[in-house]
Amino acid sequence: MGPELAGVLQLLALIGALALVYVPAGNYMAKVYESRKHLRVEKWIYKAIGANPDSEMTWPAYLRGVLAFSAVSVLFLYLLQRLQGVLPGSMGFSSVNPAQSFNTAVSFVTNTNWQSYSGEQTMGHVVQTAGLAVQNFVSAAVGIAVAVALVRGFARSRTGELGNFWADLVRGTLRILVPGAAIAAVILVACGAIQNFSGIHEVGQFMGGSQQWNGGAVASQEAIKEFGTNGGGYFNANSAHPFENPTPFTNLFEIFLILVIPFSLTRTFGVMVGNVKQGYAILATMVTIWLSFTVLMMWSEFAHHGPALQAAGGAMEGKEVRFGTGGSSIFAVATTLTSTGAVDSFHSSFTGLGGGITMLSMMLGEIAPGGTGSGLYGMLIMAVIAVFIAGLMVGRTPEYLGKKIGGREMKLAACYILITPALVLVFTAASMALPTPPHSMLNSGAHGFSEVLYAFTSASNNNGSAFAGLNANTDWFNTMTGLAMLLGRFLPMVFVLALAGSLAEQTPVPVTAGTLRTEKPLFTGLLVGAILIITGLTYFPALALGPLAEGLA
Repeated sequence: MGPELAGVLQLLALIGALALVYVPAGNYMAKVYESRKHLRVEKWIYKAIGANPDSEMTWPAYLRGVLAFSAVSVLFLYLLQRLQGVLPGSMGFSSVNPAQSFNTAVSFVTNTNWQSYSGEQTMGHVVQTAGLAVQNFVSAAVGIAVAVALVRGFARSRTGELGNFWADLVRGTLRILVPGAAIAAVILVACGAIQNFSGIHEVGQFMGGSQQWNGGAVASQEAIKEFGTNGGGYFNANSAHPFENPTPFTNLFEIFLILVIPFSLTRTFGVMVGNVKQGYAILATMVTIWLSFTVLMMWSEFAHHGPALQAAGGAMEGKEVRFGTGGSSIFAVATTLTSTGAVDSFHSSFTGLGGGITMLSMMLGEIAPGGTGSGLYGMLIMAVIAVFIAGLMVGRTPEYLGKKIGGREMKLAACYILITPALVLVFTAASMALPTPPHSMLNSGAHGFSEVLYAFTSASNNNGSAFAGLNANTDWFNTMTGLAMLLGRFLPMVFVLALAGSLAEQTPVPVTAGTLRTEKPLFTGLLVGAILIITGLTYFPALALGPLAEGLA
């Protein structure tokens, strides 16, 4: 079997698995957030934190809950790293320095999981499990909660209430993420991923000498890092490490984990608004972009030139032989079109066009299918903008799901789509203008610029992956990427929740002959075009200086 055919078969198997679970997973998540019953363990949690899960919140109250919980999480994780040297299970590792502690705390709370350190050489068992792994669960639950609040804004009318943040947070964690990650961890352990709390081992090398390896609760953290589209890695090699991702099957299984919640949430959306066809339209948009980018990536990596690349069957530099070009290409697109950031290969070693695809995947806003929750609310914002554009073309007041899209709604949607490009371009420009950051670049020229552009694109979009040639463990990059992650995560949430509150207050508009049918293929095409034109062209000058210049050279 040739490598191209193997890649195609992996892609078909992945599509089949996602299609199989789409309806049951989507229906289950809708039931979780629409249920009025509370589990006993949930009641204990509500009592411990002093929350009333049955009280409804307006969008400012919901936002305050999101920000308060996230702020406490950042502080807790920061202190945990600063105190690591005196904690049990530290494996002899010292406390993490202030700049890196800030960066890592922000990274994991914002669902970015950007890492400027080597996990196996920096973090002990307590920080890994009680700190980083916990944030993998709750940061993903926060994203789903905000998406559900926006869906309620479309579904409800004549009320400013969007549900209860604390109830949504607890339910998302205990009813969706914990059981799903537990099942995934068992499968990964059965397939060879490690799960223990052992210390550091001295192991011999094939060519002589020795090397130190430490164990850890790897399988459980690997499961939630993919299932919650968190990213990061227990080891510096991330999902290319055989302890995290041992076989081609686990590689494909981890890609499935990355995509299953974001895709299935479109079904949840359709069920909650009372029209599953609307969910299918959003799904079709996501699938069109994801599949197109995956095919384009596989083509760019298989369309190799030169005898070395031809002998290897593809551009194999920076890729694991056990996954091949096909599996690595599928993983790369999945992890950058979502807010995952986990990698099973080094994106910096991809072809110039391949590296550009990973960057463009993030620059689109990670909405195809995007992160847990963030992908859905990002796509719904783009749907609002597409409806507005269609309304301008026919001279009719735009409507989406029975809600008028007026000036207030469009201002909020415009702020949402402008904030991330502004962060990426401003931080990249500042880094290139200063003398110190370029010394962190392993490469010069177009590829060196791509390393810095990729870093801030990843941080601002809460992705977490990186081009390997950039040394980001400096005070400048730790601080600036930390700020980019904070602003890139929470400023968009402000606009999303404000939009949800505005929509929930409206009275539904009846469907007429002039209403744009947003469940039809025509709207899907319009939405894909709006995404590519509005968000894609925003970054075109920057891409022309980096990956495009490198790919055409």
